Amino acid sequence: MKRINLAALLLGLSLFGSAVYADVTLQTKEEVQGAWKLQYSKNSLTDKQPINREDTWVFKDGKLTILHIPREGIYYDQPPVAYDVEDGKLKVAIIGSGRFDVFTVVEKDDKNMTLKGKFGNYYFFNQK
Repeated sequence: MKRINLAALLLGLSLFGSAVYADVTLQTKEEVQGAWKLQYSKNSLTDKQPINREDTWVFKDGKLTILHIPREGIYYDQPPVAYDVEDGKLKVAIIGSGRFDVFTVVEKDDKNMTLKGKFGNYYFFNQK
């Protein structure tokens, strides 16, 4: 009897745990449209040292422009690149190549968005 209860408890926790960590599936690219201030990034969710960021990602008319990127004491803006939604994920062109970065939307509401990169790094945004 104890084994059945334990198995049921573990099954219930695994179902609840997978629901908590379910990714957001994007349907259209308009769902991310707007200006998003990148607050910080982390190499993993458990990383204790977030990296503060200063750039703003602007999604508009199928193009992503990253503004105010710090580099060597100055700031620059990245030229616009195409972005799209494919298989529920955000697909962003890489400048100067035919390749793409793919981001999974981990969490999104009207004010906040969290993206996960293909190498497991996380980006935490606030809507501007």
